[in-house]
Amino acid sequence: MNDWFEAEQRVERAQQLSESHCFAEALAELEVALAINPNNALWQAQRGYLLEELGRTAEAVEAYERSLRLEPGDQDVSLALGAALTHLGRHARALEVFEELARVFPDLEPTYCNRIQVYAELGRHEQAEEMFYIAQELDDACPHCFYHMGGSLFSRGCFDRAIYCWERVLEIEPAYIGVNRRIAQAFHARGELDRAREYFLRELRDDPGNTDLMFELAELTLESGQFAAAAAKFEQIIELDPQDAHAHFALGSVLLQMNKPEAALACFETADAATDQDDELRGLDAKAGEALLRLGRHTEARARLERAVEAAPDEPRLVTFLGDALFGANRTAAAADCYRRVLAIDADDPVAHHKLAVTLFLVGRTADALRHDLHALRSRADYGEAMHSASLAMLELGRWRDARSMLDRALRNDPENADLLRLRKQILYLRVQRCASRVFRPLTLLARGIRR
Repeated sequence: MNDWFEAEQRVERAQQLSESHCFAEALAELEVALAINPNNALWQAQRGYLLEELGRTAEAVEAYERSLRLEPGDQDVSLALGAALTHLGRHARALEVFEELARVFPDLEPTYCNRIQVYAELGRHEQAEEMFYIAQELDDACPHCFYHMGGSLFSRGCFDRAIYCWERVLEIEPAYIGVNRRIAQAFHARGELDRAREYFLRELRDDPGNTDLMFELAELTLESGQFAAAAAKFEQIIELDPQDAHAHFALGSVLLQMNKPEAALACFETADAATDQDDELRGLDAKAGEALLRLGRHTEARARLERAVEAAPDEPRLVTFLGDALFGANRTAAAADCYRRVLAIDADDPVAHHKLAVTLFLVGRTADALRHDLHALRSRADYGEAMHSASLAMLELGRWRDARSMLDRALRNDPENADLLRLRKQILYLRVQRCASRVFRPLTLLARGIRR
């Protein structure tokens, strides 16, 4: 008799703790009660609820199923089971639960409402709409129906209709969690960044500590070209969660775009240290390698970029960066091989053609170098570095007039370029001296050009 009394006391205590959001403590009390009386269907259902609150959804499903075995057909427990199964992505089993419940209770609106979500997640949108219209006949003011239907429409690219559904949610239930965020996402998808920002801020006012939401807003700010503002938002996320590796990585990426490679590298190193081995940050080696490259730390850059290229061997930009790191480490032949790899992916890549031209010029293959620079200029007519190195190659080959013409073309695009002006003086000097054997080959200028 004392055991039964203790169980009741434990359950009452669990209820009080649950109301105070002390879910772990509440679960501990309820577990003691269930050890005394495991056949109480209501207590098993309450256990499922507490497990869901603790994020242990798979265990919650087991608790709900145990409750239904003890007391079959309970509407609330069946709906909770179906929702938990949906959350776990066990859509077929969730449909079974909702369909069985609808068979027994054909006028129970939530059985249709929940199936809108399941069908939408399965991509079965016609059936989602069918459930929506049946649910509307039973309750035309259910915010969940409009929310799930909006999700179905959004996934099909019907952004206007999705926004309409989510605006209806706000009309019915202004404090509905997450709906402002979905409206923001729909406006973002339509390219209306200001409207998207407006709704993100509304959602953030209701949930100011939500770092995922802040991250989305920061990315939107970045997309708007507001780099400093985006950096500030990522810094705010880091203040709230200093171990957020994704925020450190994103901040570093923005700083790199702002041409602050040293600060960017510090962010990447912090992100690297904070990254779980099972959650490796995609692109971290590439970004860190780029920052190291800009800082002139070519050997370190090479190590990072080799890993990045191994992960994405067909990414031309990464292979080009690796070539630049090798070139900076005086491995000219290996750099040339990288630029050839880029051209095997994209035969008209002007940057790869120009950089390959520089490596060829440095090993004395001047005619081949000129051919690649001219190819680069066919793809990008205003490519100043290619005009510069093409002028040098023409000088080397004794094509004075062509060199002067190419240099004049380059100066029209960049009249204050000191390297070009210096080269023009050299050409004038050579024309006076008529001494081809003394052609000045400013290799340091070429090396500077490849690192740009």
